[in-house]
Amino acid sequence: MSLYGTMRTGVSGMNAQSNRLSTVADNIANANTTGYKRASTEFSSMILPSSNGAYNSGGVETQVRYSISEQGAPVYTTSGSDLAIDGGGFFIVQAANGQEYLTRAGAFVQDKEGNLVNGGFTLMGYEYQAGVDPTVVVNGFDGLTKVNLSSEGLIAKGSTKGDMGGNLPSGAAVGDAHPTSLVVYDSQGNTRILDFIYTKTAANNWSLEIRDRATYTAGPPATGVLGTAALTFDASGALTTSPATVTTTAMTGLPGTGANLAALTIDLTKTTQLGYDFNSDGGHIDGNKPSKVAGFQIDADGIVYVKYENGDLDPRYRIALANVQSPDKLLPESGNVYSQGVDSGVIVTGFAGGGNFGNILSGALESSNVDIAEELTAMIESQRNYTANSKVFQTGSELLDVLVNLKR
Repeated sequence: MSLYGTMRTGVSGMNAQSNRLSTVADNIANANTTGYKRASTEFSSMILPSSNGAYNSGGVETQVRYSISEQGAPVYTTSGSDLAIDGGGFFIVQAANGQEYLTRAGAFVQDKEGNLVNGGFTLMGYEYQAGVDPTVVVNGFDGLTKVNLSSEGLIAKGSTKGDMGGNLPSGAAVGDAHPTSLVVYDSQGNTRILDFIYTKTAANNWSLEIRDRATYTAGPPATGVLGTAALTFDASGALTTSPATVTTTAMTGLPGTGANLAALTIDLTKTTQLGYDFNSDGGHIDGNKPSKVAGFQIDADGIVYVKYENGDLDPRYRIALANVQSPDKLLPESGNVYSQGVDSGVIVTGFAGGGNFGNILSGALESSNVDIAEELTAMIESQRNYTANSKVFQTGSELLDVLVNLKR
């Protein structure tokens, strides 16, 4: 046995325990870091060839592993921009240099430009389109944009579609008319009243005339009539007209405001003809009058809504998530973010609640997965083992002194 080999083995053991103490120190220091994933040190032996007459002591080498796939417990907060993922997946964030990274740290706040940021990294998503999901990209982030919630001044949205339903009395006489009305919004958010006049023309047949109350005159010729429809019912009182919609005529350059009222598509499928009094459901219409932005909301699917003072919610973005085949092989970077590694597999993007992606929790943060008791235990073990390895080195040094003193 070589005394120098014994000393080198002791040094190898001390280095290994020093590495383990370093990971323990990182874990304890980041025990309260949002989304932090604990590091651990794995040991493997290094064997040197030996002969029958002598044994060559080898050593030990270490490899640092990260428990990235192990989820931390959610901690609920009072901020709606704090986000956590309940399940698999990572938020996609962009650094100042344009490089995208993955993270589980969701402590986002708005910067001066209205972007949701976390420690200099900007949250990324797709612009929201109703009923349309952007193409999921494998090993790429094409189509992503910064989630920006800046909105200044008042915002109004003109009406474009709605519905009107109700019951028409089957026992009404031919020529009987029944009115109801619907409030709609022009392009500047001003309200206008449209009158719906139902007139019975024959058994199981009615006509509908939609009038703009402010401009309607009976004529002849009549003015202000924006749309008409013929409604036909079967013997059971169900509407058989197809398509059961009516589209009004658009109005431009409205007097006094210069605003426009778009052509409205009104769904009439909820209309019936039964032996009951005339009864309108009041109708529904999209659009809104001018209103200030009062905040935002994020749902479990990652859809980001701008909230107005009148209570309306306007979907703006859908937060994108990403994942890899082996999350524990991602490369940790400064700022509690991760980049793709050689062994991690390709990055696949998707959305919350789909595939292997979890749901998004708004008003919550994922705590670190560090167990302080476990780390302190590991620290004591490493301290004892470091001391034992130092004794091996010290003993080898003392034996070397004895060997040198044999010459004296």
